[in-house]
Amino acid sequence: MPPATAGPARFFCENCGAEVRRDSRQCPRCGRYFAHVRCPSCGFTGEESNFGSGCPVCGYCFKGESSDPPALPDTGKRYRPAGGLPRWVYALAAVVLAAVGAALWRLLSG
Repeated sequence: MPPATAGPARFFCENCGAEVRRDSRQCPRCGRYFAHVRCPSCGFTGEESNFGSGCPVCGYCFKGESSDPPALPDTGKRYRPAGGLPRWVYALAAVVLAAVGAALWRLLSG
C-alpha cells in the first residue's frame, strides 16, 4: 500500500481498531496498553518517536481522510504486547508474593 500524503499521521489500536492519540499509552476504547508502535504494512515494531513521519523501514504512513484504519495482516496469532505488562503489575505481584511468604513463614514457624 503506498504512503498517503495529506494531513498528520494517524494511529490506531491494533486490538480494537479505535483511533488513538500519538502519545497514548492505553487505548481509550478497549484499555489495551501500548508498549510499541507496529507498522501495519511491513510489521516493523518500535518506539512511537521512530514513526514521526511514517514507518522508518518501509515509509508507510496512514494520513488519509477516511475514518477506517488500515487493514492489519491476519497472522493467526493472539495479541501479545512486545513490552509485556506495565512495571507496576510486576511490583504489585512481588509485594503480594512477599506478604504471603511472610505470613506462611510466621504460621509454620510459630
